[in-house]
Amino acid sequence: MPLRIASTPQIPDLLPGRIVALPSRGEIFVRHHQHRDASRPTVLLLHGWTASCDTQFFTAYATLAEEYSVIGVDHRGHGRGMRPNRAFSLEDCADDAAAVVRALGVDKVVTVGYSMGGPVSFLVQRRHPELVSGMVFQATAMEWSGTARERTRWKVSRAVSPLFRRLVTPRTLRIVVRRALPRGHELSAYAPWLVGEIRRNDPWMVSEAGRAISTFDARPWAGAIDVPTAVVLTTRDRLVPPAKQRALADTVGAHVVELPGDHFVTLEQPREYADATRRAVDSVTGRPAPAPR
Repeated sequence: MPLRIASTPQIPDLLPGRIVALPSRGEIFVRHHQHRDASRPTVLLLHGWTASCDTQFFTAYATLAEEYSVIGVDHRGHGRGMRPNRAFSLEDCADDAAAVVRALGVDKVVTVGYSMGGPVSFLVQRRHPELVSGMVFQATAMEWSGTARERTRWKVSRAVSPLFRRLVTPRTLRIVVRRALPRGHELSAYAPWLVGEIRRNDPWMVSEAGRAISTFDARPWAGAIDVPTAVVLTTRDRLVPPAKQRALADTVGAHVVELPGDHFVTLEQPREYADATRRAVDSVTGRPAPAPR
């Protein structure tokens, strides 16, 4: 009987990866692309809840790397992120990212924060303002529990999280990913890879991250941000209401790039997402927009 060898999942083009040692913090896996022109700005990618840098941003890697240096980190408990023996906090994630920037010898970055990455981006700028030259917010908000409905949703989420962690099996993940990337979608070949990457998450720390998001509120100080900003506003978003995204943009005086898509637009509409991200970063750095593709 012939030996059957399992097929290897198809992997998209990713940025170079390396382990970086952070003094007094530990080791962290980092994506780092250095543009051939060392004078180009550096973009710092900060991913969303339950994602990783790769699963969140891989569809924009090539587009950003054409023009910029790029740093990407996995937050604590997510992807290849650190697993310290302490409670999860968004502040720790911000300090981790800042420590990576310093360890790589980079003076200034433009933060790109998607969903939960928005709060992390806020905190990087608030706690390490000397590192931030601009900010791009994507599908995110200043606060996450401003209505009674949202507060109830978070309470229910906390109550069922132990059961949810037991039910998130490889099979259920495959079903979810296949719904987002049905047969014929340009990224469908990467579905097995995505499932494997999502399984890297630490369920307990991801659950704790949800708690941290639910209590975050930047409204008292967001208006004090004094660097160029842009917002990629996902106009059909069912997880982060567009009105909240618009409120963020108004508060920080951001340039708005509207993207007609839902919260998972990074996968569902990869080309449109990559283009919107590039345009938002260009608006913050002052670089000319690329010609339409």
